[in-house]
Amino acid sequence: MPQRYYLPLLLLVQLPAYAQNLASVSDTARTVRLPEATVTGYGTRLPLRRTAAAIGVVDAATIERFNQTSLTQAVNTLPGVRLEERATASYRISVRGSTLRSPFGVRNVKVYYNDIPFTEAAGTTQLNLLDPAIIGRIEVIKGPAGSVYGAGTGGVILFENRKPRPDEARAQVGFTVGSFGLRRYSVVAESGTATGYLRAQYARQSVDGYRDQSALRRDVFALDGEFTPSDKRTIAVHGLYTDIYYQLPGGLTRAQYEQNPRQARPGTATAPGTVAQKASYASRTALLGVSHEYRFSDRFSNKTTLYTSATSIQTPYLVDFERNTGVGWGGRSSFNYRTTLAGRTLRLGAGAELQNSFEDARSYRNLAGVPGTLRYDDEIRTAAGFVFGQAELELPAGLLATVAASYNRQRYRIARISDAATQPDSYQFERNFRPQVSPRVALLKELTPRISAYASVSSGFSPPTDEEIRPSDGSLNRALQAERGTSYELGTKGNAFNNRLTFDLALFDFRLRQTIVTRTTDAGTSVFFNSGNTRQRGVEAAVSGWLWRPTSEATTLGSTQLAGLRAWGSFAYNHFRFGAYQNNDQDNSGKRLTGTAPQTLTAGLDAGLRIGFYLSPTINHQARIPLNDANTAYAAGYWTFGTRAGWHRTVLGHLETDIYAGIENALDRRYSLGNDLNAFGSRYFQPAPGRNYYAGATLGWKI
Repeated sequence: MPQRYYLPLLLLVQLPAYAQNLASVSDTARTVRLPEATVTGYGTRLPLRRTAAAIGVVDAATIERFNQTSLTQAVNTLPGVRLEERATASYRISVRGSTLRSPFGVRNVKVYYNDIPFTEAAGTTQLNLLDPAIIGRIEVIKGPAGSVYGAGTGGVILFENRKPRPDEARAQVGFTVGSFGLRRYSVVAESGTATGYLRAQYARQSVDGYRDQSALRRDVFALDGEFTPSDKRTIAVHGLYTDIYYQLPGGLTRAQYEQNPRQARPGTATAPGTVAQKASYASRTALLGVSHEYRFSDRFSNKTTLYTSATSIQTPYLVDFERNTGVGWGGRSSFNYRTTLAGRTLRLGAGAELQNSFEDARSYRNLAGVPGTLRYDDEIRTAAGFVFGQAELELPAGLLATVAASYNRQRYRIARISDAATQPDSYQFERNFRPQVSPRVALLKELTPRISAYASVSSGFSPPTDEEIRPSDGSLNRALQAERGTSYELGTKGNAFNNRLTFDLALFDFRLRQTIVTRTTDAGTSVFFNSGNTRQRGVEAAVSGWLWRPTSEATTLGSTQLAGLRAWGSFAYNHFRFGAYQNNDQDNSGKRLTGTAPQTLTAGLDAGLRIGFYLSPTINHQARIPLNDANTAYAAGYWTFGTRAGWHRTVLGHLETDIYAGIENALDRRYSLGNDLNAFGSRYFQPAPGRNYYAGATLGWKI
């Protein structure tokens, strides 16, 4: 590990040793005690410091300190988590190296939206359907979490919507303008009572784009409601509709990238480029979910969620034009029971989740953005499900033991109906993955009332998605196997100096077998294969501390901003390597894991005055990353700097005002974000925007 990283990590490791003394420091005359953060975690809703897992939280204040056009910067404040944009709104996320099998979309990470399974039955997740303004909180559980959440070795992301406070109602409008033709509008109406809330929001965003062929238009409408008709029942309804279109500029070679990073992939003498082929992605998606929680007693409860979704997608690529329509449905039900065992609290949980989907996937020749002759027409049926159980026992000496496991199934049925009349047997494909058990064992020790340490061992599996078994070139990958991984983790977390300082430190060793890797063909198609195994070891650290707080408790500037001066930072050191990996005649054993950075660092300041002014500068660093499995090509590391400033104040007791402006990539650093891994022709680079500005205002009338 480079010497420049030893000192901050050494300080973090030493914190628990003297935390007992720090916890006794009284500074109430100068600080305001904040409520302790509670996380959903593995379904038990415990304080963060009493959860034996590496969990990162992004709250509304963190989301609002950045430009609301994207979740990228807010999510990247978490150590070990990197959200990238290959093109405008084309997201790819890495949790401890899971980018390896994510050429586009999200793989190997399970996502939930207000308790609704947002990841499709086939394993893919479209994060571009979500608008940052509707998100009030994000929890990221790092590493295998299959014991409660099913398939996935990368982690779990839990999204929650924004909610009005009880006895509060408001109507709100906002707009933002910025570089590269950015235009954004939003309208919100919400009302909260002691027994529930109702919130409706519409957001429209468009941008011309930094690169050629990178424009975006997105309309999102969200309707959320929660009602408590009795002391025993709570009903929640969540609806989401997204209409999105964005262009795909394509990857560049290093020479093209250095010559003009704003160009789209140019054509050649034998193949047109992305502009000529009008490469793009367009979809319309609707999601509806209903949750019902019933409390049989103060010890026993059940929560059941049912959902359905429908989507229509059109995607002209370089060669083919895909038209896909699909529907999904499923549900999740969990029971929780609290009792005592030998005088100690015992929490039990059990439940099941089932998902089904049907997709009609048609591929045509792409004739300059117009579908040509039909290449194939597939009907894809997917079923995925699991049952789970969990037990948490409070032990003497401040110990908390957790034992959990799940039993998982996944099945694909693919019928190629375009030629079924002539060759019916050749175009029927069914894949049943062997049932897998994913266990988790953890032990947490409270070192002080404010600081804890934990150890855990967890296992998970991740079957291929339908897009990996059936890539867009029309082939069927019958040999692709599911990944299986085990994670060993140690950590400590808590707060000191009377809540002025919070910290979180985790060390992990993750071993993945049958690792799925990707490469891109000349036609821009991503194909997949198993590489053998990987070993991913690392250290993650996050620190946040108040440097100054007003003596008065009236420190709230708005719905999320607080007066004072706070410094924060997150750092990740990753030692990710391939194990035994033979790719034809190329031995890649021991090479660095493709697409993952050995070090990342994000840090910032949050400054606010009680008169309403605030300033939020942020610095971000990523070390250079290998772009192919052989480690012969790298993307350069980079530092970026940005800031947001504004004035947030409630005027006349009802008019909420937030006027702001910001700059991103202030030093105009040239870098590539969301690189194409193992790309044919060395077209690895997807340039990120240069220096850009934005400004806007939000006005709301609160009742």
